[in-house]
Amino acid sequence: AGSGHLAATPRLGWEMEASGLTLKLLLIGDSAVGKSSLLLRFTDGSFEPCLKPTIGVDFKVKKMVVDGHAVQLAIWDTAGQERFRTLAPSYYRGAQGVVLVYDVTRKDTFTGLESWLNELETYINKSNAVKMLVGNKTDKPDREVERREGLQFARKRSLLFIETSAKTEDGVQHAFEELVIKILQTPDLWDKNTKKQGFQLMESSQKEKSLCSAYCPLS
Repeated sequence: AGSGHLAATPRLGWEMEASGLTLKLLLIGDSAVGKSSLLLRFTDGSFEPCLKPTIGVDFKVKKMVVDGHAVQLAIWDTAGQERFRTLAPSYYRGAQGVVLVYDVTRKDTFTGLESWLNELETYINKSNAVKMLVGNKTDKPDREVERREGLQFARKRSLLFIETSAKTEDGVQHAFEELVIKILQTPDLWDKNTKKQGFQLMESSQKEKSLCSAYCPLS
C-alpha cells in the first residue's frame, strides 16, 4: 500500500518497441501547490523557490528508462487558477497518466481534490488512465494534511499515492517512475495505434517547439 516500492514491481512480461513510445502525462491541482516546481525538479533537476504562476499550459519532455524500457514523457503542467479551467478539454485529451497534486501545508488544496477528480472524469477520454495523488511540500514544518489522510483518500478512489518535496527532491523521481510503470502495465493505454496517430503540440513558445519539434507521437 502507499507509495509502494519499485523493487517489488513485477517485471514486464512482453516485448515493446520503445523507440516510438511517448506517454502524455498531466499535472493538475490548485494554484501554488507546486506543480511547476515538481516538473522543473523532475525534468531539469533544479528548484526555484519563486516560480511565477503558470499561465494556461506549460509543457516539457523527459526521456527516461523505466524497468528496462525507454520512454519519452510529454508532461503538461496546467494552471490551477479558475479562469484557465476552460482549457481543460484540450489538455486532458489523450492523457495516459494524471498527477493530482495538493500542498500538505494547505488543507484547502486537499479538500479541493474532489472537484479536480470530477473534472478529470468529465474530460479524460481514457477511462483506465493511471492516476496518482501527490502530497507536495513535505519539507515544510507547518503540515495541515497528515500522510494517512492522503493515503486514505487515494485508497478510496483507487489512486496511486506518494508524498514529495520538490525542494529537497524527496519522492519526485519515484513518483514519476511508479506512474510510468503502472501505465506500462496497462497495455490498452498505449499499444493501440501508438505510432499511427500524432498529437499537435500547442506552439505557445519557441522553447516548446525546440523541445519536441512541435510534433510527438501520442495515442
